[in-house]
Amino acid sequence: MNRENKRQKIEQGYYKTHPCRDCFICKVCGRPVVPDGAGSNHRNHCPNCLSSLHVDIEPGDREADCGGIMEPIAVWVRQGGEWAVVHRCKRCGSLCTNRIAADDNPMKLMSIALRPLCAPPFPLERIEEMTALMGGDGMLEWK
Repeated sequence: MNRENKRQKIEQGYYKTHPCRDCFICKVCGRPVVPDGAGSNHRNHCPNCLSSLHVDIEPGDREADCGGIMEPIAVWVRQGGEWAVVHRCKRCGSLCTNRIAADDNPMKLMSIALRPLCAPPFPLERIEEMTALMGGDGMLEWK
C-alpha cells in the first residue's frame, strides 16, 4: 500500500496516540523489521543499520511527502541518560532525533558515537604542540 492510500485511511495524528505495529523491510540493509523487541510501541528505524524513512514532519504525523532515507549521523544523550539517534534525510537534508530501541545494534551505535574521535578536525601528531599553545605544558604524560 503506498503512502497516499495509507494517509487517506488513517486519520491525522493517529500514530501519536496509537501504537505502530507495522512490519517493514529496511530500504538500506534489506532486513525485515518487526515492532517486537523495540521496547516501545513505536518502531521508527531499523535495529540493524539504524536507518529510517522520512515519513513524518512532526513525530507520528506521517505528513512528509519526501520519503527519503534517513541516515544515522550521530547520537546524543538526552536528559536522564537516554540515548537518541540523530537522523539526516539524504534527499532533503531534514534532521530529526529518535530514541534508541532496546534491540538496536550496539556496535553500530558505538561506531556512530565514536566517529568524531576517529576523525578529529586537526592532526593528532600536533596535539602536544596545540596543548602548549593553549597554555599547557604540552606533555601528554600522566603524573
